[in-house]
Amino acid sequence: MNGAQPPAHNGSRNGGPVSRSWWIYRGTGQPLPDIRLADVLPPPPGWRAFDGGPVLPPVPAESAETDRRLGSMGRTTSRQDPHDIDMINTALLLRRPLLVTGRPGIGKSTLAYLVARELGLGRVLHWGITSRSTLRAGLYEYDAIGRAQASLGRGPAAPAAPSGDGTPEAADRTPSAAPEGSTGARIGDFVRLGPLGTALLPYELPRVLLIDELDKSDIDLPSDLLHVLENGSYDIPELVRARHHESEARVFTDDPDATVTVTDGRVRCRAFPFVVITSNGERQFPPAFLRRCVRLDVSPPREDQLAAMIAAHFRDQEGRHDEMIRAFVERSRQNGGLATDQLLNAVFLRTAGVREDDESWGELLEALWRELSGAP
Repeated sequence: MNGAQPPAHNGSRNGGPVSRSWWIYRGTGQPLPDIRLADVLPPPPGWRAFDGGPVLPPVPAESAETDRRLGSMGRTTSRQDPHDIDMINTALLLRRPLLVTGRPGIGKSTLAYLVARELGLGRVLHWGITSRSTLRAGLYEYDAIGRAQASLGRGPAAPAAPSGDGTPEAADRTPSAAPEGSTGARIGDFVRLGPLGTALLPYELPRVLLIDELDKSDIDLPSDLLHVLENGSYDIPELVRARHHESEARVFTDDPDATVTVTDGRVRCRAFPFVVITSNGERQFPPAFLRRCVRLDVSPPREDQLAAMIAAHFRDQEGRHDEMIRAFVERSRQNGGLATDQLLNAVFLRTAGVREDDESWGELLEALWRELSGAP
């Protein structure tokens, strides 16, 4: 590994010191001090190297969304389990998706935001999966009706494409003029890349992509993902067909007010994205899909991790809710698992002025800490 090394830290499952010299992600949730990821991230294995271009610069962080999920930066004191950090770094170094399984509500999706914040990888791309999700929707959307209406002058003008620096051009609110030989407005005005499609653009550093709750998908989606995740590229057929008269198309991405140029209808990554795929363990995935993932089974958070979570979300509350944390952990064990936001809700009520000696407090806790199975 070349270049500067991130500082080691201690952390463990049982409180003892643990330090891995090969770790890049350290599990602190805090940005690496005075270190560029490009200087410490080794090249990928030859079979996971990609050559897309032209290379795009890193994107800025979305601090408001990250703070909403993780709490304010600088107040995280607990460390993740070393095994979890091992698996995260393994996925990062091998350029393989990280399949994170565990019961609902224990913080699987927050891993993506922790990695993005610590490694300075910018805004997290979030693809929430439903039973109707398709591979194409994750890659891109094409507004064929809007383009047809615009080309005939019957519909609203296509939105002005942002300029190269990602800011909209206020002076141009009409569709781009059609090139000679075409039959309507520029096709790129009607293409928007999805979260997966944006993650596979040729960025200088990996984008972080969260594919949330894949087990809710149609049975074919995991298999459909295989080709794209293995090859790091995809085609947009509508742009491929138009490439002879419009070889370069400027399309919208999943980032707010941002566009990118796609050449000949093909997108190929440069730095393979850091992909976090979450699953509640409700279904089995195909062996071919599992073989291409690094698998991490997340355990319920420890008491010290819950205390750190409260300290991150509530200012000046460190150490004030230890008894409630212990009661929550015991209730979670008895009820087959509770979600961490059920604890946060109880802490918020207490900080908002609801007193434990109030006769309704016990009823409130029963309502907030109801088991997740839905049983009455």
